[in-house]
Amino acid sequence: MQGVARNFFVLAIIYALCGMALGLQMAISQDHTEMPVHAHALVAGWLTSAVFAFFYHLFPAAGQTRLANIHFWLTAVSGAGLMVTLYLLLAGKTAIEPLVGMFSILFYAGMLLFAVIAWPVIRKT
Repeated sequence: MQGVARNFFVLAIIYALCGMALGLQMAISQDHTEMPVHAHALVAGWLTSAVFAFFYHLFPAAGQTRLANIHFWLTAVSGAGLMVTLYLLLAGKTAIEPLVGMFSILFYAGMLLFAVIAWPVIRKT
């Protein structure tokens, strides 16, 4: 695994470790306030990044484009921002809600960009 595929898989592992650590922390403390962050880290982070990694691994030409690099950085930055701001929002920092929305929209834009990258590849196969 190389390039963007490798980057996405490393990102997926980081999300999995963070999401699982948060799950353990919630279980130990018996405070499940941050359950949505835990779920987002594991589904939007770990699962989605792993799927992106395997797509780019299976179709390496798609991963060697400028758009694929933009896709990675857009997803990585917006996803990290989303997790941090969502955590703070659920911890009671309600003033941060506009940032949660902004990072959510950027994360969605990353998925749209993936659709633009993947659709032509899928149509050719």
